[in-house]
Amino acid sequence: YLEENGQMRKVIAERLQQSKQQAPHFYLTVDCKIDTFLDARKALNAKAPDGVKISVNDMIIRAAAMALMAVPQANASWEGDHMRLFRNADISMAVAVEGGLITPVIWAAEQMGLAALSQTTSDLVERARSGQLALEEYTGGSFTISNLGMFGIREFAAVINPPQGAILAVGQGEQRPVVIDGDLAVATVMTVTLSADHRAVD
Repeated sequence: YLEENGQMRKVIAERLQQSKQQAPHFYLTVDCKIDTFLDARKALNAKAPDGVKISVNDMIIRAAAMALMAVPQANASWEGDHMRLFRNADISMAVAVEGGLITPVIWAAEQMGLAALSQTTSDLVERARSGQLALEEYTGGSFTISNLGMFGIREFAAVINPPQGAILAVGQGEQRPVVIDGDLAVATVMTVTLSADHRAVD
């Protein structure tokens, strides 16, 4: 049978097609050992005020924001005659909603502590899924994070969210065999892949 495409699906399709046709993607993948990262999250949540629960995704957003401040050339967008370099790490967060995907923006994420970031992301996700976001809350941004780890996805390469210059795809943290100083050990490993627009990011 035929299912009619809604307006959201049409817009998503148009933007993804535009991105893949116009932005020369390149991909960088790394495996991150995250045992210390997870221990830090556990300790932070033990001390967090009531109602605050810092997620792995919150910590990834914070790390990405600080990385973008450390490497401002990566916080960029190609605009033809010029490049737009962003002063802040305005991080879009991919959220699945009925009929598609929406990317609410955490503005100036580098200026937020983890508790504030946790409250902001929880609020944005909740309102995104209930259709209560204002247009300006999911328009713009300088960088996107797409996390599919909660679905058991080990690794993937995301399509850049135009006109941004890059998107980070986050996989599931899982126990894997690793070699440390020549010895075999077990560590919790999370694979992340950066898709970047080669016009904007070298």
